[in-house]
Amino acid sequence: MNERIQFLTRNGKKVLLVDLSNCSAAQVLEIARAVPTVVTAQPRDSVLILADLSGAVFDREAVRAMKESAVFDRPYIKKSAWVGAETLPHVFYENLKSFSRREFPVFETREAALTWLTED
Repeated sequence: MNERIQFLTRNGKKVLLVDLSNCSAAQVLEIARAVPTVVTAQPRDSVLILADLSGAVFDREAVRAMKESAVFDRPYIKKSAWVGAETLPHVFYENLKSFSRREFPVFETREAALTWLTED
C-alpha cells in the first residue's frame, strides 16, 4: 500500500500522491480508506494532494469510501487535483464534490497537476 500513497517533493513542497491508477474497485476502496490516516497526521490546511485515477475501476462502495475520506480529510487539505478522472462516471464525480463540499480540479497529466498544486 505504501507505494500507492506517498509524498513527493515538487518545487520545494510536499505533495501527497494517491495513486489509484489501474486499480480494481476493491483496491480503490482499500486505498481510499487508508488515505485519512496519512492526511490527518499533517497540519490542518497544509496538504497538497494529487489523485491519479487513470484506468481505475469504481463501484458504489469505492465511491462511498472516497466520499467519506474527502469529508474527513477536508480540514487538512490545502489544494487537491485529479488526473485520469475520465474513468470515474460523471454522476459519481458530481456526487463526490457535492457530498464533500470540495473541488477536485481535473488535469490531463500528473505534471500539469503538480505544477498547479505547487505554483503559489
